[in-house]
Amino acid sequence: MFKDRKDAGRQLALGLQRYKDTDALILAIPRGGVELGYEVAKALHCDLSMIICRKLPYPHNPESGFGAIAEDGSVFIYEAATGDLSDVEIEDIKQAQQQEIKRRIEVLRGGRPLPSLKDRTVILIDDGIAMGSTMHAAVQMCRNSSASKIVVAVPVAGARSVSEFSKSVDELIVLESPINFYAVAQVYEHWYDVSDKEVLALMRQFEKNVK
Repeated sequence: MFKDRKDAGRQLALGLQRYKDTDALILAIPRGGVELGYEVAKALHCDLSMIICRKLPYPHNPESGFGAIAEDGSVFIYEAATGDLSDVEIEDIKQAQQQEIKRRIEVLRGGRPLPSLKDRTVILIDDGIAMGSTMHAAVQMCRNSSASKIVVAVPVAGARSVSEFSKSVDELIVLESPINFYAVAQVYEHWYDVSDKEVLALMRQFEKNVK
């Protein structure tokens, strides 16, 4: 159990000490992953940025989804979960989420591109993995961008996600994997939605500290 995202980030940093003072790039998935990424990057003295990915939601059940898309167009889809959606509907959903990705890049990164991932160790951080599609899309983007090593580090994930990511990335760090896993929030004493304003404040604070 973690007190909050800050506590989870500090505990993740302890498991990533071998990357301290290296050229590793911490890529946080907003919004929830940014507070953890901030704590990890601060502890490891590594660069920090945000990788923007979006869930591909069902039209009539936006809380659930069948895949995800990353900012470079990398797509991960659970084919068995697309149900009766047609190819046209899926394409429309992808395009809508690409527009939201563009908006978030403008708002959260000020329109700036990601640092180059080529030949770098990339550590992907989120506050947990539920379905896993967003993280899969992020991994795919890092692979397409020629990262030399891809590490996924999260406080919590279910057994299926642990199995999947153990095979798809170079290193996986999961601090807790409950037997009865039903939601990321279950391992946090204090869980809340993170706003754009909070994300921007954290990134400004990080940039101020490294100057």
